[in-house]
Amino acid sequence: MIIYFGLLIFMCAKSVSERRRSRPVTKQSKTYKIKRNKPALVLAILIVIMLIFSGFYVIFNSLSGSDNTNESSYKNDPDYISALAGTNYPVAVLETSKGVIAVELYDDQAPLTCQNFIKLVNDGFYDGMIFHRILDGFMIQAGNTMPDGSTKTSPYGQIGAFEGRLTHVDGAISMASTGAGVPGEAQFFIMDGARVGPQYGMDGSYAAFGKTIYGIEVVRDIADEPNDERYEPSPGGGKPLKDIIIEKIYMAKE
Repeated sequence: MIIYFGLLIFMCAKSVSERRRSRPVTKQSKTYKIKRNKPALVLAILIVIMLIFSGFYVIFNSLSGSDNTNESSYKNDPDYISALAGTNYPVAVLETSKGVIAVELYDDQAPLTCQNFIKLVNDGFYDGMIFHRILDGFMIQAGNTMPDGSTKTSPYGQIGAFEGRLTHVDGAISMASTGAGVPGEAQFFIMDGARVGPQYGMDGSYAAFGKTIYGIEVVRDIADEPNDERYEPSPGGGKPLKDIIIEKIYMAKE
């Protein structure tokens, strides 16, 4: 657009110059020259004004456009709107570098675990962290590791009691811990059961507390990323070769 307006100015100036050269040179007053060239001057001023506003528009879009695109890409998605409208549970939204995941939290069945997670979310505890362990067909895990390799621990410590009544179905969100039946702190994982289905062997050992209601394909995309296999052969998986960042988690419904 800027190039187009620049060409217009050049063509107008050239046209005025050619008209001047094609006519006999006569002595004219300055006032007469200004009046004669007034339409060209007005056009040039208007074009300059349009160029200035175009420049501001481009700069503004470059600063804020990506955020607006990210917002509209899922908040106006009928599937996202339907997912939120279709649940009465609290909903946490994970905005990641691979896409958006929304999970409903079963606070009636795992109240302590859900309350702990919601407090950490509202504190911004998870913002900027990476998924530090993934395994295709199993799960994606996050909750303590930053991109520079540093780690964080929950300011609230261990959850008061173990709540392991829920099933680890595809898309379930659950708490990681130091051992089966041990209450967790902040680390969580989301199940990727596309190939193997529910992981019943984890029920009663780890505390599931919700389920993915939007963005299950993002869970699968993350789980499918290449990893360094540092946890093989047991417990399996590894850190993604390219950081997958949790840009932020927030509560869409409480």
